Amino acid sequence: MMQRRMTAAQADLLSCHLLSLDWITKVKVSERTADAVILYKEERDGRDRLLAALSEFGYDRTEVQVPEHTGRELSRTYEEKLFFMVAGRLIRILLFPDPVRRVLCVGRAVRFVRDGLRCLRQGRLEVPVLDATTIVVSLVRGDFRTADSVMFLLQAGGLLEEWTHKKSVDDLARRMYLNIDKAWIRTDQGEVLVSVRDVQPGDCVIVRTGNVIPLDGVVLSGGGSVNQASMTGESLPVRKEEGAYVYGGTVLEEGELQIRVEKALGAGRYDKIVHMIEDSEKLKSATESRAEHLADSLVPWSLGGTLLTWLLTRNATRALSFLMVDFSCALKLAMPISVLSAMRECSDHHINVKGGKFLEAVSEADTIVFDKTGTLTYATPSVREVIPFGNTDADEMLRLAACLEEHFPHSIANAVVKEAARKGLIHEERHATVEYVVAHGIASSINGRRALIGSYHFIFEDEKCTLPEGEQEKFDALPGDCSLLYLALGSRLAAVICIEDPIRREAANVVNDLHEAGFSRVVMMTGDSRKTAAVVAGRLGMDEFYAEVLPEDKAAFVRREHEAGRRVVMIGDGINDSPALSEADAGVAIAAGAAIAREIADITISADDLRELVVLRRLSNGLTKRIDNNYRRIMTFNGALIALGLLGYMPSARAALLHNISTIYFSVDSMKNLLP
Repeated sequence: MMQRRMTAAQADLLSCHLLSLDWITKVKVSERTADAVILYKEERDGRDRLLAALSEFGYDRTEVQVPEHTGRELSRTYEEKLFFMVAGRLIRILLFPDPVRRVLCVGRAVRFVRDGLRCLRQGRLEVPVLDATTIVVSLVRGDFRTADSVMFLLQAGGLLEEWTHKKSVDDLARRMYLNIDKAWIRTDQGEVLVSVRDVQPGDCVIVRTGNVIPLDGVVLSGGGSVNQASMTGESLPVRKEEGAYVYGGTVLEEGELQIRVEKALGAGRYDKIVHMIEDSEKLKSATESRAEHLADSLVPWSLGGTLLTWLLTRNATRALSFLMVDFSCALKLAMPISVLSAMRECSDHHINVKGGKFLEAVSEADTIVFDKTGTLTYATPSVREVIPFGNTDADEMLRLAACLEEHFPHSIANAVVKEAARKGLIHEERHATVEYVVAHGIASSINGRRALIGSYHFIFEDEKCTLPEGEQEKFDALPGDCSLLYLALGSRLAAVICIEDPIRREAANVVNDLHEAGFSRVVMMTGDSRKTAAVVAGRLGMDEFYAEVLPEDKAAFVRREHEAGRRVVMIGDGINDSPALSEADAGVAIAAGAAIAREIADITISADDLRELVVLRRLSNGLTKRIDNNYRRIMTFNGALIALGLLGYMPSARAALLHNISTIYFSVDSMKNLLP
């Protein structure tokens, strides 16, 4: 395929098409030169296959999925801005006479002076005041060349800073945006589980307790409390009734909603995520905030140093060295970019982090708490057997359990649904409204009889269910080496589902690595029996374990740790882990678990490998070290520039140039990966 011109959209389409081929590993398409660099795996006929794929390609390919935002247009926009800025300066220097250049210089200075005066009127001594003072002093001295150079460097530096920051935000937003999920929609045939991509405006989506609202829409019926902090910043859940508007990406904490979809996937959500990233205070770690505060506090010292130097030396050139160099530009840009870059690198390792302060919390934490089921064990446990009670049929009880569990995704629930599917047990929707009870259970009604499924605590202690007569011995003989799920009908035990929950292969090594990475206490908490918990904790080398705990017990443990002066990371995957995830300094959710856990958690791991926790700790330590190093380097370098200017070895224009170059260098250097 030969062409002289290529649009950004065409370049994105070609890139996505080539990357969709499993034998192509990397593609870089340049729309300006209309060419592509392609890396592929095939050794023998790779070139022929590649040429064939390119010859068959057309820009009308509708089956190719192209992300709504790729970053190409952003880069192109700023490349053009930088080109015209440099070209304009060259034209002024080479073609315009000196009087015209002076008039243009004064005209360009107006904006900088206005910004400085605005800061003063607001009672703030910040960087614009320094810039305006530098330019005015140069113009008053008749040094138009220095004034013009300073303004050009300020504009170019500001443009590069803006480009660097927007690129970091854009990279992170794209990774957070591409988080596709599934949704239940109501059709003439009943409820159907489909990909969110297939949901169209006007469809009716059904959302139940603990699930993410997949798309923007209006509530048709039902009611519930919605956690929409991720989109609006509201700290408390909002009650939603018929006619209320709901946002995609928020979580239904309680209730059930039927929603008429207003916007298809992607419409408006990318901009919401960008807004969240740019405005959320979560992005600022304590170290980063201290650096920014220091940057602002240094401005009065720079102005004072300028005045003192002039009074002592009566040398305006030396006095200007204080104005030409300031610490705040580099500090205020390099620190946020370090955080955004670390968050972007986390996403490369399948770790989604909502803010820099959570990375700092992981770095400083000394206690890490694990939920057991679905976290230390595989997210897809299997059903070993179904033990019926009260003359019930094992297959019929499994069918009923799957019918109840499919609405609330959790590792054990998924195991029940999968086993029913393996046996070909089709479970029709025969129950009334399904209610998730936070203390480990699900309640509904089947043919007028109350149906319950959940833990021993939920069935026998909370709901006061009883054993069928004459089956105590059978109950006492239940296996103790697996998780037990109890099903009751009409307040009597109907079946016990035995779940094999194998420990993750990497779990023991991860616990050891976390100890080596600096965690002094690794703790396991589970709702399982003490016997089962003791076996798992012993195999993994846990420092402590707690069995038969409720959700509030996990949160209470985190609070006790805080009272003892320790910082805590909580790892979980279920709805019952949500209180502890919120309470911890950093809550980490496993992506295969419940949607509400992912939403409430500060960090989500989508990879099916606990070793990413060790990577997270190393990245967090690396970010903390980078911020500290940036602080020292910026203070040392800019301090040296000021000292050289005071001694007369550094002309003011050259100091300004080196200051701006160093700011860009520190910013770009902060975008490098923290890990090899």
